[in-house]
Amino acid sequence: MSRIDLNCDVGEGGGRDAALMALITSANIACGIHAGDVETMRTAVNLAKRQGVAIGAHPSLNDRENFGRKEMRVSPREVYLYVLTQTKLLQIITRQCGARVRHVKPHGALYNMAARDPMLADAVANAVYEVDPLLVLFGLAGSCLLEAGCVRGLQVASEVFADRTYQANGLLTPRTQPNAMITDEAVAAAQVLRLVREGVVRAVDGTDVGVKADTVCLHGDEDKSVVFAQKINSALKAEGFWLKAFGP
Repeated sequence: MSRIDLNCDVGEGGGRDAALMALITSANIACGIHAGDVETMRTAVNLAKRQGVAIGAHPSLNDRENFGRKEMRVSPREVYLYVLTQTKLLQIITRQCGARVRHVKPHGALYNMAARDPMLADAVANAVYEVDPLLVLFGLAGSCLLEAGCVRGLQVASEVFADRTYQANGLLTPRTQPNAMITDEAVAAAQVLRLVREGVVRAVDGTDVGVKADTVCLHGDEDKSVVFAQKINSALKAEGFWLKAFGP
């Protein structure tokens, strides 16, 4: 039986976290900068602990107004401090709840910038290593971020997306474009199955792009996120996949 991780961004509001936790295997918890606060982080940690879901930090650029999704001019030092401080805060809260942080996945614009920019990717990887060298770094499959994590000596997970479209170069379609999001759960499930079975995704220009899939992401802030999670969870299990958090 093949194994796959299903992760979701949580702690961002909307009231869907409890339902999502029953359907996923890894949770990327907003660290109070782009969304949430100490109490929402604590609530998400406890929900994940109750369901046996792996806990991850979801650090962001300091841009709450734009939900951390607007690219900004930032230095590698700033990125290092953003990732370091937010991950450490979640780590403190998680320990207080009798659990542990297992992975880090940058959020939004920071994720996309680190996927393309080697210096920012290095800053993220260095911060994660500084917090705990045993943390797993989640990053876009084939990206600079995963390369930086490997160089730093971190375990990395190649991430693919259920509800986003892809460009021919393997990057995600920018959210500023109208076709960036997949809004049909059946289409999303079909994309996921092809990603995990064949290691291929159909780009918006019609070409096939090869990718490695260790973990599949869906976004918890979308209105249909629970429906998407149910559909994808069921589709993966029906195809014989074992849903389990990435790692040993």
